[in-house]
Amino acid sequence: MAYLLQQILNGLGDAVIYASLGLALVLIYRTTNIANFAQGEMATFSAYLAWQATDLGIPLGWAVLIAMAVSVVIGVVAYLVIVRPVQYKDELTIIIVTLGLFLAFNSASGAIWGFLQKAMVSPFPDRLLVDAGGVRVSYELVGGILMLLLVAVGMFVLFQKTRIGMALRAAASNPVSAKLVGIPFIAMMAIGWGMAAALGALSGVLVAPRLTLDPNMMGIIIVYAFAAAVVGGLSSYRGAVVGGVVVGVSQAMSMAYLPWLGADLQIVVPLLLIVAVLIVKPEGLFGSTVVARV
Repeated sequence: MAYLLQQILNGLGDAVIYASLGLALVLIYRTTNIANFAQGEMATFSAYLAWQATDLGIPLGWAVLIAMAVSVVIGVVAYLVIVRPVQYKDELTIIIVTLGLFLAFNSASGAIWGFLQKAMVSPFPDRLLVDAGGVRVSYELVGGILMLLLVAVGMFVLFQKTRIGMALRAAASNPVSAKLVGIPFIAMMAIGWGMAAALGALSGVLVAPRLTLDPNMMGIIIVYAFAAAVVGGLSSYRGAVVGGVVVGVSQAMSMAYLPWLGADLQIVVPLLLIVAVLIVKPEGLFGSTVVARV
């Protein structure tokens, strides 16, 4: 029983990472109706910014805030310069553009900081909070869960209780009507990209201490994050959290109880989850069905 509980806790540790990046994907999708395939590489670039700040002697807390602030600017510029000109093109064009951003940020990280792995300090104490009966709970796990819940609650308040959140939703759901009632559509889209980039920076800071900081750090993580977002529903921040838990725990269970899959085939688990959800409930577990008048 202790072994099973420990595997669930291990899965929750991974779920925090997948859900945090999944929330960034949901945020950018809800505000711009675009699935940003470059979100992981943007998060990696932001993690490098935080690492660079700490390397210059800036405390980690301030370094994270600086990285998030710079990431907002990067996200806004990426939208205005790269995405906006093709926003109303066909879906394939938008996918190609975001994949181009993926390559651009990956190359930029390598060109600026090199491809050698770097170690980054964790924002949480590196010790156990609980160690009893074969079950270990770290400060990193508890801190990550609390931070994830704080972000999820913040997104709920933003979209449901604030004027700017409602304006973001209106601009994404019906651009023409939003413009007619005076909502600055372009500004809302840029804000959405900026906030998603900042949230991605937070995800990168959580991932880097657990792995090693290098330009390809998010290569696999982004797949699991997309799985979390799709399973939960690309339009639901609550779904991203639940999807992250589903993907993280199922991955931990498969590693513990299906060792014959091997490390290289563990990615099959989230892919199977995506396919299953798309077949049974295409909008995701908590996603909303779009109704169009014809």
